[in-house]
Amino acid sequence: MSQMDRRQALKLLAALGATGLVAACTDGDSDSDAGEPVRIGLIAPQTGGYKPIGQELVNGFQLFLDLNNKRLGDHPVELLIADEGESEQSGKAAAERLIRDGVLALTGVANSAAMLGLRETVEQARIPLIGSNASPRSLQGVVYIWRTSYITDEPGTALAAYVKKEVPRGKVGIIAADYSAGRDAVQGFQEAFGRDGRLGKPVWSTFQTSPGKRAYQRDIAELLADDPAAVYCFFAGAAAVEFIRQLRATGYDGRIYAPGFLTEGNVLDELGADAVGTRTALNYSSDLSNAANTRFAAAYRKKHGTSPTTYAVASYDAAHVLDKAIRNAGARPTSQQVNLALGTVGQVDSPRGPWQFNQGRTPQQKWYLREVRRDGPVYGNVLIDELTTLG
Repeated sequence: MSQMDRRQALKLLAALGATGLVAACTDGDSDSDAGEPVRIGLIAPQTGGYKPIGQELVNGFQLFLDLNNKRLGDHPVELLIADEGESEQSGKAAAERLIRDGVLALTGVANSAAMLGLRETVEQARIPLIGSNASPRSLQGVVYIWRTSYITDEPGTALAAYVKKEVPRGKVGIIAADYSAGRDAVQGFQEAFGRDGRLGKPVWSTFQTSPGKRAYQRDIAELLADDPAAVYCFFAGAAAVEFIRQLRATGYDGRIYAPGFLTEGNVLDELGADAVGTRTALNYSSDLSNAANTRFAAAYRKKHGTSPTTYAVASYDAAHVLDKAIRNAGARPTSQQVNLALGTVGQVDSPRGPWQFNQGRTPQQKWYLREVRRDGPVYGNVLIDELTTLG
């Protein structure tokens, strides 16, 4: 039976309710049932200060493919990777290039500025983007953009009540990189902390992806002028490394609280003892005890020789939800069908714990408290407690 004749016959038999005959016709025809190849575009920094985050996004998505026969929804996958770079313009250009290459769906995006910059490109192309990192608070009312990470105000929201209890007296100084993600992180923390004289006025530092060794000295001096009992901050990547080093160089030995990106991945490898005692809020810890994380973390460590990060988990989960959505979209999925099917994926059995998309197309998920401690010969973000559920 030819592919076309077979498809027509199946439709006819289904219409007649001949389910037994349909089953008989399809038995033993696994080769012809194999889905056609699909292209997925991954936008991730391959150069610049966010390159390590970009590599984690690639690693997480690729690991899901490795563990699932290089397929999503029974379709062989061709993964196309485009360099996000460091700017809104380079991120938008990466998306446009992948769309021209005929991708079924997009994923990735590390930088909030890039996510905001490519919004209209994605919405107009009507191609779903499952973002696996950047997720600014102002990104609302989208139809084709989903996120498997978080909203960038949520880490601060999750951490605020804990800090309020832990610092009953003295000032809590606030400092953050002055861009979308930093402003969101501070706003979420302030709103959840509430009106309180203990909160210092935020110090806004110029956003830099590759800062120099004196980049934060003036900002830190302004921060410490109030003699804070603790510091809440938002930095990521190379900026996080330089900020913590320069803060510790002043002799400050008080508590540091932050969204987990401050000590995530290669940042912690570079900081070592300078990060000890730092407490962070994040939606993932590599030592979470659940079956999905046991499988994921073991496979990740075997392949890459290091513990996985939240960036890798969100990208792994992006592949997971695409796998479900493409399967639900049928034998010949279109981008629009996949986008509709993303609303049907239900609960995701993730290494971070089970989560599901909310109405805003972001995860409803748990947030965890972690502390940097020596873990054998290395330093790790050790799980302390569960903070809250947001989303």
